[in-house]
Order: sequence, then C-alpha cells, then structure tokens
Amino acid sequence: MFRLDGKVAVITGGARGIGAETAKVFREAGATVVTWDVVEGADAQVDVTNAESVATATTNAVAAHRRIDILVNNAGILRDALLVKVKDGDLIGSLSDADFDAVISVNLRGVFVCTRAVSPVMIKQGSGRILNASSVVGLYGNFGQTNYVATKAAVIGMTKVWARELGPRGITVNAVAPGFIGTEMVRQMPEKILNTMVERTPLRRLGEPRDVALAYLFLASDEAGFVNGAVLSVDGGVVVGT
Repeated sequence: MFRLDGKVAVITGGARGIGAETAKVFREAGATVVTWDVVEGADAQVDVTNAESVATATTNAVAAHRRIDILVNNAGILRDALLVKVKDGDLIGSLSDADFDAVISVNLRGVFVCTRAVSPVMIKQGSGRILNASSVVGLYGNFGQTNYVATKAAVIGMTKVWARELGPRGITVNAVAPGFIGTEMVRQMPEKILNTMVERTPLRRLGEPRDVALAYLFLASDEAGFVNGAVLSVDGGVVVGT
C-alpha cells in the first residue's frame, strides 16, 4: 500500500522541515525525488517565484528522469505582523508592504509558477499528482497572519480550480492543511507559545513533519486515484481562535 515505485517527484522547499521529511518518506516508498529550494541541501537551487528558474529546473528534471509524476508545492515563508498595531489610540505599527508582498510571492505565486511549469509535462504523460501546501489557518484564519492566511486560503481556491481543469487530463490536484507541526523552526519558539499550541490541539501534542509527509504520500499514491480537489487537514483536531 502507498508505494511510489517508478514515480518521479518534485518537492519545493525540500531542503528542510516538512519538505525534507516528505522527500525522505517518498524515497522510502520507492520514488525518485528531486528537491527544489533556495537554501543549501536541495538537489537544485530554484527560486519558485522566478518563472525562468522554475522553467529551467523543470526542463532539467525531465531531461534527467524523463517524466514528473508528482509535484509537491511545499515552499513557504512567514512574515507575521498585525494589520495595524495601536497603543493608547495611536498607530505605532502595521503590516508592511514588503512583508505582505514577500509572503504572497513565495506562498501563492510560487505555487502558481511551479504548477504552470510542471502541469504540461503531466498532461503529455496523461497522469500526475499535484499536492499543495495550505494550512489550518487558511480554513479558519489566525491572529497576526493576514498575509500568510491570504496565501493559504488562496491555495485552496486554486487547488479546486485546477482539480476541475486538470482532472480530465488524468491529473489530480489536492491540498494538505497542516496544523501546529513541530518543525525545527516551531520548536525554537518560546515555551509559552508552544504550550498554547498544544492546548489548542485536542490530541495534546504538536504534529510531526512525518504526519504531514504521510498525508502527502497517500495523496500521491495510486490508492488516492479518485481523490481530487480535496483539502486534507492534518491538525490533530485543532481549533484556531483569537
């Protein structure tokens, strides 16, 4: 069950965190994996916001492996801030244009650019799996994350559009919506914040990157062949509030 033997997978943001764990799980399942990232440790240095960089990487992947069966749009960044910050009635800060644009560029434009580049390869093959990283906050919103939530909600919308457009071509498109996942970055947060995350999760623990990677594995597998346009929450039942 859930084998990927003979499949070629591209994973963006694959050098660390959930992306790196997904690459590991896919390789364990028999896939050939190509990781794209802007940091060291990836198989290819690729800026997902740059159409030329992505097009070159796509061409190289096909030249090396002759096909791309799975695309995991995992790359993402955070630039959290309140929309406006007020103290004693005075405006003392706000979410900057630069931080808004940076998150939109990577988390949303990057998903668009990579899918636009890779989907023609899958159309030619007559098959493929496209998996998009959303988030529990894309479903429910979250304090201080206007930019991030906007991207993760939009990814869900794009997923549903592409499921309709690409489904007739033999390509399924689905999203995964993780909750609080204990990546290296998250575990460096103050203990008080980590405890709050755990308290909001009915299973009373943080998720692990492998929990998300296994969800991707299912959606990438032949067993998920009739799952299309879905949003799979991997969040321990978390309720995100103010």
